[in-house]
Amino acid sequence: MNQQLGLSRIYVNEKAYEIFDLLDVSELTRTDYKYRIGLFLTFVTENGFSRNSFLEFKRLLASRDDMATSTKNKSLAAARIYLKELNRLGILPVDITMNIKGFRQSQQHRKDGFSEEEIARITEWLSQLEETPQNLRLKVLIAMLIFQGLRQIEICRLNVNDIDLTRRIAYVRGKGRDDVEAIYLHPTAVKALKTYIRAYQLTDGALFRSRSNSTRNQRLSCRGLRSVIKPVLLGIGSEKSLHCFRHFFATKLIKTYQGNLLDVAQLTRHRSIQTLSVYYDAIKREEDLPRYYEAFSDIKV
Repeated sequence: MNQQLGLSRIYVNEKAYEIFDLLDVSELTRTDYKYRIGLFLTFVTENGFSRNSFLEFKRLLASRDDMATSTKNKSLAAARIYLKELNRLGILPVDITMNIKGFRQSQQHRKDGFSEEEIARITEWLSQLEETPQNLRLKVLIAMLIFQGLRQIEICRLNVNDIDLTRRIAYVRGKGRDDVEAIYLHPTAVKALKTYIRAYQLTDGALFRSRSNSTRNQRLSCRGLRSVIKPVLLGIGSEKSLHCFRHFFATKLIKTYQGNLLDVAQLTRHRSIQTLSVYYDAIKREEDLPRYYEAFSDIKV
């Protein structure tokens, strides 16, 4: 079957990962594709390659109950991009991914954001720390998560020159964008940034840098960011992810702005109002619970 489709073994092994180097995508996306394509390559190695390999791979993913739908879609997307590139380069004579859809995924967020109580516990935990440079970095990172709702990659991409403390503005490199967006900084974030920058005497380069031995003074990675914040979450007994800060940020604004999603979208930098509507619907459902309970209050079992 390999010969029939013109796919040599070398593109399932040695040169497979080089295919992604030709893509016009961010380095983060390229790295993610290279990480996820391994599952498809293993499948092809074990089962051979044919015109139905992509469909059969999708069926394999569908049968797995140890993977979330979002994870399955990411693995399927990596395989789709890989095969389309092989076809574009003339290595595969046909695009075997055509007319094969991804997995249907609920628009509802599977994980709740942090609650007001959890945020209060986090800030209380931080207030107990000594004013060391390392703890100042931790505090400003959490300030950027709570008061600015920044994505992890946006925090890691920040440079010292992106921060204008006089005007209270930060220039953020948004998700999937090459240009920068100006955002207004909350006074609490400004105060934390001033103290942090002064303590580390930062003048240029990456705003947040690694303190680990292997990557010291290099730009803080998303993985490094998670490792810095994890002790705080463990300290309050939470196993939630960092993205829950952004959920909290969006939910807090929607409640404050009384459902005005257009204004909230400006602050959260969501491209789609539909994404924000998921938060809004969840808030409305929660607010409607007392009325739902009351509807059955006269029934006893």
